[in-house]
Amino acid sequence: MIEPNRRQQEILRLFLMRGEDTLSSSHIHAELLKIGEDMSLVSVKRELPRMTAAGLLRASGNGRSRAYGINIAGRMASAVDAGAYCAMEPDTRYGLDHFNFDLFPAWPSQIFSASEEDALERATDEYRRRITDLPPAIARKELERLIIELSWKSSKIEGNTYTLLDTEKLILEQKEAPGHDKKEAVMILNHKDAFQFIHGHPQQFTTLTRANLEQVHRLLVKDMSVGFGFRQKAVGVIGSKYRPLDNIYQIAEAVDALAKAVSRGHTPYAKALTVLLGIGYIQPFEDGNKRAARMMANALLLAHRAAPLSYRSADEKEYREAMLVFYELLSVVPFRRIFTEQYLFAAKNYAVR
Repeated sequence: MIEPNRRQQEILRLFLMRGEDTLSSSHIHAELLKIGEDMSLVSVKRELPRMTAAGLLRASGNGRSRAYGINIAGRMASAVDAGAYCAMEPDTRYGLDHFNFDLFPAWPSQIFSASEEDALERATDEYRRRITDLPPAIARKELERLIIELSWKSSKIEGNTYTLLDTEKLILEQKEAPGHDKKEAVMILNHKDAFQFIHGHPQQFTTLTRANLEQVHRLLVKDMSVGFGFRQKAVGVIGSKYRPLDNIYQIAEAVDALAKAVSRGHTPYAKALTVLLGIGYIQPFEDGNKRAARMMANALLLAHRAAPLSYRSADEKEYREAMLVFYELLSVVPFRRIFTEQYLFAAKNYAVR
């Protein structure tokens, strides 16, 4: 994916703030000055054709009537400060409030920067060396540890109050922690069952399909009073102005478009990150969407002999903020950083074959 330079990032930031407006070069220059960016008109006029050629912007008209707008690629590559953006009240934020149907058809096959891609590949090479010829007893222990830590942290991201030790006792000894809602234990055990399934059937998860997504979701929400299958009613996203699709036929079509974007991914990491962001964006189910996204991402990683993620060291607030930035601005940059950090952590700390 294109990595914009500093000046290009400032121009992209302006377009994010202006929503879906188109602007002339002189208007862009004037607006940049208003937000404190001291960029000359000459510099603006130099960068705009470069950004258009790179696909970050689109241009229309000629001469003085020439105007520019931001493309999907420009939104995705924008380096947004997720904490600062999410510190604004939802209704005062400048993000989009509706589903963008151009997103998945325009999704690039490569999402990571060259340096990130290199780090991910080196980590995977080392990971594959470590899991080769792993003794069965150690392999079982490693799988058990990953399941416990993933089940704990993925549930914690959703507000589950079990501690890591509570989770270990629940999974290994089937002992529920006192003073907790029964559904918290069910959520954790469903994670265990879902991971065991994807680990045992990697051939079913080389890519995303409606069928395997619904299968994973069904395992994750079993006995939690959540309906199976794609939702037929509207849902909202807490703390966000973004409103997901509310038509079941459009939801199904969006999942199919996401599946095509996943298939285009050049690497297991591109496929996994696409699923993580895409399922969250579509919100195809009435509940359990982010859990399904994390599990499907791991299914894709396992199917391609890459390290599954536990998210053990992820900050839950940063995770949620990065997702909100994607929902409202379509920037992948904050969550891409989290994914890269968590993948490097997983490749170093786990050995699941």
